Amino acid sequence: MKQGKEEGFMPFYAEDKVALFIDGSNLYAAARSLDFDIDYRKLLNWGASCGRLVRAFYYTALIEDTDYSPIRPLVDWLDYNGYTMVTKPTKEFVDSQGRRKIKGNMDIELAIDVMEMADNIDHIILFSGDGDFRRLLEAVQRKGVRVTVVSTIQSNPPMVADELRRQADYFLDLENLRSKIARDPSAAPRAVAASDDADADEISRH
Repeated sequence: MKQGKEEGFMPFYAEDKVALFIDGSNLYAAARSLDFDIDYRKLLNWGASCGRLVRAFYYTALIEDTDYSPIRPLVDWLDYNGYTMVTKPTKEFVDSQGRRKIKGNMDIELAIDVMEMADNIDHIILFSGDGDFRRLLEAVQRKGVRVTVVSTIQSNPPMVADELRRQADYFLDLENLRSKIARDPSAAPRAVAASDDADADEISRH
């Protein structure tokens, strides 16, 4: 498998039709493990530099039974600034120990969109380390689509499942994209720069 780590190497071509698929809570967790925040305007610009950007999807579950959702400003900003938002309400349940849990898994929504888009794009960039997507990658690769997975192996433990990394055509470590997509820490805090930490910390992804 090509890792895409060679100096100056980029696995993209100018004529490629490219789509980004961002697992919101997974990307947040990976960036947090590397101690930086994502600047989503920079991320979109980076995606556009990889070819002909067709669509940038962002997936997140929303806690809707509260007066204020911390992720709502980010979701609204992304929706108005070039991202296609895919959201759904979280589900609350009580586990076997009687603890309140919140579940918000977006894997099915992401997988359906990838399959629907596969016939119209050349290269998928998946921002997730979730090993459940391995078969999805295999399916779209059979259609002739190349897949780059963006996550990190710099954290302990690594945020990307080994089977997903092996299946991908290319793997880009999030750490190597820091200079291109990280929010400037000296910039004034903005609501849209805050990742979905409050919701992500509460949502069980099982």
